[in-house]
Amino acid sequence: MSNSSDNIKYVVFTMDNEHYGIDITSVKSIERIQYFTRVPNSPKYIKGVINLRGEVVPIVDLRLRFDLAPREVDASSRIIIVFVNDIEIGLLVDSSSEVIEINSEDIDSPPAIKDSVTEDFIKGIGKKEGNLIILIDIEKVIGIKDIEQVTRSE
Repeated sequence: MSNSSDNIKYVVFTMDNEHYGIDITSVKSIERIQYFTRVPNSPKYIKGVINLRGEVVPIVDLRLRFDLAPREVDASSRIIIVFVNDIEIGLLVDSSSEVIEINSEDIDSPPAIKDSVTEDFIKGIGKKEGNLIILIDIEKVIGIKDIEQVTRSE
């Protein structure tokens, strides 16, 4: 029998009907869509920056970062604000659904997929109530060097 310390909380979001999870300790807030200001010469997956309560926050379009087809932002789209390496970053996702707990015993190692650009982005695969949740490594997904470059150009 496991105790509650074996459970890790994740913010779950969807893209292309797949469920993804981010460790809740990295998540600051979940925001509705707002106007982006484009940043010249930034990587394609950097959507731009927003003014969030007086802070300039770069926005990463996770669809582009994961090589998924672009999708129009709609009413269900959300920006998940995360805090990584002392930098606030917004992640644009199709929708954000819930916070769940996954027991560490229900997390498998990522599949060994070779020649995949995004294979390093996956920290593990969580299983919860018959669903598979792709647990992402937020630092690798964000590309800290690219973000630091965008925030310095402000």
